[in-house]
This record gives sequence, C-alpha cells and structure tokens, in this order.
Amino acid sequence: MKFEDLGLSAPLVKAVTSEGYTTPTPIQAQAIPHVLAGSDLFGCAQTGTGKTAAFALPMLHLLDDSAPPQKGPRKIRALVLSPTRELAQQIFDSFRTYGRHTALRFAAIFGGVNQNPQARELRNGIDVLVATPGRLLDLMNQGLVDLRAVEMFVLDEADRMLDMGFLPDIRKIVARIPAERQTLLFSATMPDDIRRLAETILNKPVNVQVARVSAAERIEQLVYFVDKRNKPALLTHLLHQAPGTRALVFTRTKHGADRVVRQLTRAGIHAAAIHGDKTQANRERALRNFKLNRTSVLIATDIAARGIDIDDVSHVYNFDVPEVAETYVHRIGRTARAGASGIAVAFCDPEERSYLKAIERLIRQPITAKTDHPVYKPAEALAAGDADVHDRPRRVGPSGAARENQSAAARRARQGGQRNRKPAGPARGPTVASSASSSSAASSSAGENGRARRRKRRRPGYSQKAATV
Repeated sequence: MKFEDLGLSAPLVKAVTSEGYTTPTPIQAQAIPHVLAGSDLFGCAQTGTGKTAAFALPMLHLLDDSAPPQKGPRKIRALVLSPTRELAQQIFDSFRTYGRHTALRFAAIFGGVNQNPQARELRNGIDVLVATPGRLLDLMNQGLVDLRAVEMFVLDEADRMLDMGFLPDIRKIVARIPAERQTLLFSATMPDDIRRLAETILNKPVNVQVARVSAAERIEQLVYFVDKRNKPALLTHLLHQAPGTRALVFTRTKHGADRVVRQLTRAGIHAAAIHGDKTQANRERALRNFKLNRTSVLIATDIAARGIDIDDVSHVYNFDVPEVAETYVHRIGRTARAGASGIAVAFCDPEERSYLKAIERLIRQPITAKTDHPVYKPAEALAAGDADVHDRPRRVGPSGAARENQSAAARRARQGGQRNRKPAGPARGPTVASSASSSSAASSSAGENGRARRRKRRRPGYSQKAATV
C-alpha cells in the first residue's frame, strides 16, 4: 500500500514523498482511513511507529478541503495537546512539513519561553494550534485563545499526560471546545485511567492498536547487575568501549540526570542533560547538539524524552531501571529506528530486581545478563561531594549496642563526679585560712571566670594553709 492509496490529497502525498516516505506504517495505514471518514479514534502504538503522521496527514486533508472563505482573522479549527515542549515542537514541525503545499497556518505554544511571539501569532490567525496544557490554559485565561471554532481535537501521549498530572487541565480545556467535534486520542500504553478518560471525551471511537507493547526485534537487550554506587563507573567504561556512538541515557530524576552529566564530564565524556528544570533555550541547544553529533551522550528523564525524535541513536542506557515496565519499552524504542538496529543496556541494582522481573514478564523474554564489569575502584564508586544520601558510605564505628553501653558508662561517670563535687561556698577552717581562701577565690574568679578553675585553685590552697596553722 502507498500513501496515494489512502485517499490523501495530492499536495500531502507530494510532501510526504519528498520526505522519503512512500509506504505508510501499520498505525498510519489503519488510522488514516478512519480519520478521513470523520470517526473518533482511540489509537495505541508505541514510540517510533509514525503516530504523528497518522493524525496529522488526515487532519491536514480535511482542514484544507473544508477551508472556509477568509473573512477576518483565521480561527483555530484544530487543537493538538502534547505533554512536553519538545513533543509540541516536533508535532508542529510535522504539520508544517506535511502541510507546506497547503494554505493552512500553524502555531505552537508552550511554556519556558516568552509568550509575546506566541500571542502575536494567535492574533494573526491560525488553523492548527499545537500546545502544552499549562501554557494553553494561561493564554486562555488572558483571553488570547478562542477555541469555539475547533472542529478537530487530538490528545497525544495521553498516558504521559496522566502521569504528569495534566488530567484536570485537560478537562478544563475540553469543556471549552464544542461538543460537536472529531476527537483523536493516542497513547503508547493503555492503563485503565486512560480508558476511562477515553470514554468521557470520545464518541463511539474506532480502536486501533498496533504492535502490542513488546520490544523491537532489532534491539539487542542487555542487563548488568551492579551496585548503585558503581553505576557511574560502569557507564563511563561502556561509553569508552564504544567510541563514536550516539547514546541516550535515562535517569529516574532530574537531579540524577545532572549528576550523571557531571560524572561523565570528569571522565572526559561530553554529555548534556535535558529535563523539566532546564530552560527552553538549554533544552533546545542540548537537542540540537545531540542531533548534530556535537554531543555524543544525552541524559534525559522520561518526560523530557517524549520530544526526542532522532533516527540514529545507537545505544539506550537505562541508568535507573524504570518502575513501570511499559516505560522501559518506550525508552528502548528510541533506538533501532528507520530500519536500523540498536542496543539497550539496563543497570540493575539489588533494589531494582523486581522492576526487571516485571519488564521481562511484559516483553515475554529474559534479558541477557552481562558479566564483563570493569574493576571498580573506591574513587570511581563515589565522586566526592556528588553522591546522594543513599550513595554515601556508612560511617564505620561501634554497633548500636556498643554505643548504648558507652553512653551509659558516660552517664554514670558524670553522675559520680557530681556526687563527689564539694560545695562552691567558703571553705571551713581558721580565720586566716578562710580569708586567704576567699581572697584567692575572688582573684581566680576575676582572672579566669570559670567554676572548675576556681575549685582547682581553691582546694590545694586551703589544704596547704591549713597544714601550716
């Protein structure tokens, strides 16, 4: 089957062909006819299967075919929601590429950048708006976005939207869109919460599920069983063993991503991080350098990685084994794209064994364990000042019981000292001795100002003078 067999307009087929695509992927072949027919659609396909074109191409066809006469500024007729800035930019680029031979206008709005250029595009009028929920709601509240003319609504990466807590925002946005619309929902996974969301926003949808969650056959999957503190040394070793490759490293947290970058930089490996705490300019620069091969290693969190669309990633490293098994499949899908092969390596510490077992159950195959570890030195295991609380070595010292015994002995010694201490009042004895002792105590108090030192001086002085009398 060719793209022209799907019923797409000539300008769209021309644009797709010029990009080097002639045969639609399974998700495209199944979804495009249903979208062209005007049906709501619930699509499930993992990353790298061509989901974006599966909804962008038929939407462009319908919007271009039904474009109303232009009287005044254009109104937004199609809205696409995505969870991240990178993915929003990627979808916008796809619409612009496939729709370059049409008269349609497109815009992307997302946070992390100045809103003024985005507001200016909205005022000038657009046909298709790609947005992240937060920035869209912000501009809606400012009266800069009018969704009353929306005919088509797409919710992309719905599972990640749910993970990021965007569900309340999505419901607010849906409430502002006309009920008479065509809705498309795409998700890489199908948790129950996504199914319930689909029931509330879709109207008699067609279900399209392609390549049920499984690992790509062209990906060699490996696992190293390694202590958490030795993961940086292992990653450095493997990257040095495969020079000239393009590697994507996944961490569980944003701070973890930054920490890995520091560790690799000290080892002489040029790396960059991309996550939600980075500014949009930093994220775009890191992605651009990675695509241009100026940076060979990119460290990412799962949320930020949803916008990474690079065909020649050779290695994917799971520095932290994901807690959700489907996330593992999504991660390794970043390699072995466009017919290429790839390698996926997981670093599994003892606390992550249960996550690994869940992944193996999901993909229905064991992951090959590797044993060619480097020699881990103490200096490699932990970088000074760069380990988190769980990585820090435990303080070596007496056991809990020994510390308790030491504390009890110390308390008894203090109590004994207090019982043997003499009163601080004037010493008893002959008048001459008392006067001398009082004079000595006053002098000591003025000169040294300390009860312990007064007592130390007074007691020997008293005994000496008493013996003389």
